[in-house]
Amino acid sequence: MAGDTEPLVDVAVRPTPPSALEAVLDATGRARLHAAVARAAPVFAGQAVWCVNSTARGGGVAELLAALMPLARGAGVDARWLVVRGDGAFFALTKRLHNHLHGAEGDGGGLGPAERDRYAAALAPAAEALAGRVRPGDVVLLHDPQTAGLIPGLAAHGIPVVWRVHVGADRPNAAVRAAWDFLEPFVRHADVCVFSRPAYAWDTIPEARRAVIAPSIDPLSPKNADLDDATVAAILAAAGLADAGAADPPPAFTRADGTPGVVRRRAAVDRARPLGRREPFVLQVSRWDALKDPVGVIEGFAAHVAPACDAHLVYAGPPADGVSDDPEAGAVLEQARACRDRLPTEVRDRVHLAQIPMDDPEENAAVINALQRRAAVVVQKSLAEGFGLTVAEAMWKARPVVASALGGLQDQIEHGRSGLLLDDPRDGAALGAAVLELLGDPARAAAMGRAARERVRHEFLSDRSLVDYLGLLGPLAGAGD
Repeated sequence: MAGDTEPLVDVAVRPTPPSALEAVLDATGRARLHAAVARAAPVFAGQAVWCVNSTARGGGVAELLAALMPLARGAGVDARWLVVRGDGAFFALTKRLHNHLHGAEGDGGGLGPAERDRYAAALAPAAEALAGRVRPGDVVLLHDPQTAGLIPGLAAHGIPVVWRVHVGADRPNAAVRAAWDFLEPFVRHADVCVFSRPAYAWDTIPEARRAVIAPSIDPLSPKNADLDDATVAAILAAAGLADAGAADPPPAFTRADGTPGVVRRRAAVDRARPLGRREPFVLQVSRWDALKDPVGVIEGFAAHVAPACDAHLVYAGPPADGVSDDPEAGAVLEQARACRDRLPTEVRDRVHLAQIPMDDPEENAAVINALQRRAAVVVQKSLAEGFGLTVAEAMWKARPVVASALGGLQDQIEHGRSGLLLDDPRDGAALGAAVLELLGDPARAAAMGRAARERVRHEFLSDRSLVDYLGLLGPLAGAGD
């Protein structure tokens, strides 16, 4: 591990053989994976792929890389993962860019020449350090606004660079274009720009340099691996989220390296009491981010779900100070708390705001896994969304999902078959009606859950990302020799 002054931090990557995925794939998926791995071996021989993002834990990009990098290693690719460092001012600026790319103003700060100069200066040491480590023929894959400033320095050394942006807007507005204008002088030097869906592709990037790769989830990870009902109950009790039972088994899970893990840390929860073992609950799992709309979720539940049933609401995220590249989380959590505090007592007592510890990311993942498996309905009432891996996670667990009809959420859910979509993400009454529809019809909810799992099996598991990235990066490997 690099020292605190180093601009880049190495993240350890242990290989996972792609064959480990075979048990959850169908025949078509297995054949596609075998063919891609066979093609990759000679193409990447002697060449490294360097992936750089801004955090090794917390958020969908870190989770995606935590699955993809070991699979690439297992496929014979020298895959290396680095995290770029930054101070509070840097991450405040990149969070502003993140919000703008979603079409939101965020903190209202500027994105002018002065901010661009500070951004470039903040990344200059990392660009120099990375260029010094990359060998001829290697490929660099950079993720999101936090890394775009590295591109010109790498390109100047003749290093092939792919920039992957995970967020976007279906209809670019002035805020979106302000972010494009800010980033384009850096991004124009990339060999390829990768987007999560066609609608997110920038019209300032030539079509020949665009690619589309949907994100995916890792079915083998502690967050998505199978758990039986008794273990789910034990994990939720150990985390302090639900009542304990006298006959509970150990709150155990299997770590990514195959070793046993046990949930020991308790969540910090704003609530009246733990969930009862049979009490139904509606769940949203998200960062404390205004674009995930925790206040809207609470208000929609309180006004339109709670009066008609006895279900609880659980909004679960990481600790507000647990994700290094998200400086707004604390303020958003406080807004959610204030919203909960304003509710009538009988409703407030059914609203749980949970911060799941991140000290051990795999333990955190096991708790989220248990919450998703135990939820009666999972919601994702985002106001903007790049893709929404939490929806794919819940669908993989055969949960009925209600989500906003925007971004990648609408790519995952087939409305009425594998979930329900909300035309207006701000419509709390529509949220309530959809949730009550599923709570009131368990047979339909179960059928949607089964269809959702098969949808994810075919489209959104990590084998698809591995195949897509191997195909994209293969022609660039060796190009800088």
